[in-house]
Amino acid sequence: ERFMERYAPTIKDLAPRDIVSRCMQQEVAEGRGAGPHRDYVLLDCTHLGAEVLETKLPDTSEFARTYLGVDPVVEPVPVMPTAHYAMGGIPTNIKAEVLADNETVVPGLYAAGECACVSVHGSNRLGTNSLLDINVFGKRAGRYAVEYVKTAEFVDLPEDPAAGVREMIEGLRNNPGGERIAVLRKKLQDEMDKGAQVFRTEESLKHVLGVIEELRARYLNIHVDDKGKRFNTDLLEAVELGFLLDIAEVVVVTARNRLESRGGHMRDDYPKRDDENYMQHTMAYLTGDPHSSVADDHIRLDWKPVVITRYQPMERKY
Repeated sequence: ERFMERYAPTIKDLAPRDIVSRCMQQEVAEGRGAGPHRDYVLLDCTHLGAEVLETKLPDTSEFARTYLGVDPVVEPVPVMPTAHYAMGGIPTNIKAEVLADNETVVPGLYAAGECACVSVHGSNRLGTNSLLDINVFGKRAGRYAVEYVKTAEFVDLPEDPAAGVREMIEGLRNNPGGERIAVLRKKLQDEMDKGAQVFRTEESLKHVLGVIEELRARYLNIHVDDKGKRFNTDLLEAVELGFLLDIAEVVVVTARNRLESRGGHMRDDYPKRDDENYMQHTMAYLTGDPHSSVADDHIRLDWKPVVITRYQPMERKY
């Protein structure tokens, strides 16, 4: 069944990704999923033909064959929503200068690409707009960095600027603990999928936050098998897991604080958009020890007004 015809009868499968994701999840939740466990839906591309799939969707076709053993030319592909992009990031202005708060520029520090957030996407990035974002603000970052260095004065470097990074790396590499990186990562992935993904509630978010706090404590006792200093993917995954815990916690804490639904953020317990209270960006700042077991001890939340110019917010109807 082409179920998107029921949810978005005008544009159907071409609805924005957040709507399609919610509809996919809804179909599975209501028992209409595919497979032995009814835990996914099927993406049927067979009508496109081999030529279109190989020339216009080569990556998608290859992923399906490599990781699922499915040939999209002749059979449907099992799919479900997942996280592949962060609409938030390091706060910047339109010059790609990093902001320490809503207004204060960090001199000489620039950010562009997916790590940064000047917020051209708002609460829901549309398809292909990331490419425009990185091209425009990547160029701006380079241009304004060149202008900055023409007038900036040299400053004294710290005595050992890499000490903190080296301490983190060596601490992970030589940690005598017994926790397995893959086990913790899988736990984080599963819990975020269940409680903080397409549909969110206070109950689910509170549960996930508790899991993250537990995983933070276990992360302090992880074990890295490879002790080498070159091409050490085991160590790389350990570092990445720490960063994943950071971003997961920010996602959950900010989602709990936004008592509405907007764009990619959907609260089952607050299904309506609330422009009066939440037409603003959520800002999150690290204020203390990230290894504290209580999120409120090290994450401070603030708001930044949304600048509305030509286009007024409207309800989406498809």
